Amino acid sequence: MNKVFELKENELNIIIEEIKKLSTGIILLRGDLASGKTTLVKNYVKSMGYDDLVTSPTFSIQSVYNNNIFHYDVYNKTLEEFVALGLLEEFEKEGLHFVEWGDDKLKKILDSYGFENISIDIEKCEDKRRYIINA
Repeated sequence: MNKVFELKENELNIIIEEIKKLSTGIILLRGDLASGKTTLVKNYVKSMGYDDLVTSPTFSIQSVYNNNIFHYDVYNKTLEEFVALGLLEEFEKEGLHFVEWGDDKLKKILDSYGFENISIDIEKCEDKRRYIINA
């Protein structure tokens, strides 16, 4: 089931409430550069009452916030490198896992291993963003 929202950045609480319905699982964040993937994670972490510094983990590959929010960026890695680094095993940890640049190949692997996952496609449109949640 797809849900589509067109929101300004200060209206992200609507998407965050959708994410909060998940207590655990993997969220694939897809969109162009500067579409708001990291901003969404930053606002989610803040909404949970945590004051962790949230930045894009482009060069570190993974960041962890409050021991149960995991944030990955696979922009600079191939799927094979991601798997070889053992990051699939990280998805077994209890919590929410946000994966920036997660593509359809990763989704197929997650499905084949039985990992609960959704994808959120973020599209820039004028002064708003379109969020398409694919559950």
